[in-house]
Amino acid sequence: MKTLDEVQLTGKRVFLRVDYNVPLDKQHQVTDDLRIRATLPSIRKIIDTGGKIILASHLGRPKGKVVGDCSLRPVGEYLSKLLGQPVLMASDCIGDAVCKQVSEMKSGEVLLLENLRFHSGEEKDDPEFSRQLGELADVYVNDAFAVSHRAHASVHGIIHYVKVCAAGYQLEKEITFFRKAMEDPKRPLAMVIGGAKISTKIDLLENLIPRVDLMVIGGAMANTFLKAQGKGVGKSLVEDDHLQTAASLLEKATQRGVKVLLPVDAVVSPSLEDTADVQEVSVDKVPPNTQILDVGSKTIELFEANLKNCPTIVWNGPLGAFEYPPFHKGTFALAEFLGNLKALTVVGGGDSAAAVKQAGVADKVSYVSTGGGAFLELLEGKTLPGIVALEECSMRS
Repeated sequence: MKTLDEVQLTGKRVFLRVDYNVPLDKQHQVTDDLRIRATLPSIRKIIDTGGKIILASHLGRPKGKVVGDCSLRPVGEYLSKLLGQPVLMASDCIGDAVCKQVSEMKSGEVLLLENLRFHSGEEKDDPEFSRQLGELADVYVNDAFAVSHRAHASVHGIIHYVKVCAAGYQLEKEITFFRKAMEDPKRPLAMVIGGAKISTKIDLLENLIPRVDLMVIGGAMANTFLKAQGKGVGKSLVEDDHLQTAASLLEKATQRGVKVLLPVDAVVSPSLEDTADVQEVSVDKVPPNTQILDVGSKTIELFEANLKNCPTIVWNGPLGAFEYPPFHKGTFALAEFLGNLKALTVVGGGDSAAAVKQAGVADKVSYVSTGGGAFLELLEGKTLPGIVALEECSMRS
């Protein structure tokens, strides 16, 4: 696929698909600007080369209806402060008024379209809606990795109506780091997998076993593996209908020569709310009236002792209920360890990204992906409609 540096931008109407689906507080103020800041290099490149930027994004889940709380206007106001220049706001994302506003734009100006999902055609990848978006542009640029696993009109359908398409700097960076880590890694390659449920990551685990050298498993999903090994896990979250799946995955890993590490101790408590009776116990001695809510100190030592020899590490999913202190220690310890490690460390997934940020090491790991679902689908070995669309457009032109 073509990159932003390979297309002519001067004087062109550049439709820049971004992901500004950012959290807002009750006063409609942006509370986390990671995804906005990630697009600034592409925006500034287009401004500096004299392009006219038409920004497009969704926000929330308005389900094809105009919902005031899902307006992108507060995001436009925030972006204007970051850029140090006005960001024009459209009242819609298609229609005569929008076409007129785009036609009156001058080089270097930035226009933010209203929420794409105010129209049902966006999520349906509707050809007519795609055509109307496409007629706004001379050049289409996708800088929204986080939605590139969706076959939506602004990500997929639009490429049939724009002659020139390219990847923005952020999307290019996402793909570059993924390929460095997963397609041509320095070995041994380690994968740290956490989160709540094994059922949501079966495809990921199946795809990774033939590709990695070390697999580190934590979070509540580790409980299912531990129970599959015959260990008692008390009242912990377990997917009993996937015990055989867990056993099968461990067997496949053994056959492939993949080293798998599971927790050897755990932080337990009767509940998330009960922090007065927190204990650290061996996974062989979990009290029946408690639940595992974090990995223990010996587990962290075990994980770190094995990970320190890996030049490539990919992390997806927390090791415990890190949103609820004191059950954050395992996840934060891993984040800090990776932040200080001289290795290629790629962190993907919303919770993992939040963890490295809260631990204060987001700028120390090699890369933090902006796309949870999209990153996960790449790990599962799936192709992303948004990436395929860019490749098709590049081949066509």
